[in-house]
Amino acid sequence: MKIANPLNYPLAVFAAAIALFGGVRLAQLPSIIMLPISGAIAFAGATLIKNQQPETIRLENPALERELENVKQQAHLLAEKAQNLQAETEKILISSFQIDLLTAINYACDRTLELPRKIEQLSQRLHGADSLLSVQELNEQLLEVQRKKRSSSGIAKQQLERLETSLENNLKLAQEGRDAREAQVFSLVAIITESAGVLQQLQNRLRTSDLNNSEQIKELQNLSDELKNFQDNVDLLV
Repeated sequence: MKIANPLNYPLAVFAAAIALFGGVRLAQLPSIIMLPISGAIAFAGATLIKNQQPETIRLENPALERELENVKQQAHLLAEKAQNLQAETEKILISSFQIDLLTAINYACDRTLELPRKIEQLSQRLHGADSLLSVQELNEQLLEVQRKKRSSSGIAKQQLERLETSLENNLKLAQEGRDAREAQVFSLVAIITESAGVLQQLQNRLRTSDLNNSEQIKELQNLSDELKNFQDNVDLLV
């Protein structure tokens, strides 16, 4: 157990100050005795607080750490927007004719709400310098994307093609012995950015479409599927 610096933990310093005041002013003990005692309380309190706090993830790559913090913030913002869209959808889609669309949007939003947790899992996986993405790991991700692409069409296939290109670049970095983690996080940023665009488009169309028109409802369902597909692609990376 490493001893912590009390100056980094104000609560421990406060407890030591109270002990010093109580010992000298109330118990009438000599300050020469209370000073080392309060000092010991400060160090013990700081060490206890430090050991109770979750360990800070250090990626030993400042650029990667900054980008990962950025993707965490974007994930939380996207989740908030998805939550707002869910609440709005439940107020607008109230007829039985619209139930399939309501289900599709709710499911796509539920998947989006999982994003911050998935990014946190990725942070844990990328912890430390010994966690460089392996050629085998990236190759498995690439093969899975290619497998899914063969059975996909339309927008879903286009999304997978973009992800395939990103993974091929990441794999090339790893084969050259370079750190591919940063490129992996950039791929996530791209997916989240595109997800945000689709979510905004879905919200705009939901407000302006004729919700009794089957063709327009189908278009909204397609946007919901597109949003869900983005989250499926996040699963491949995470």
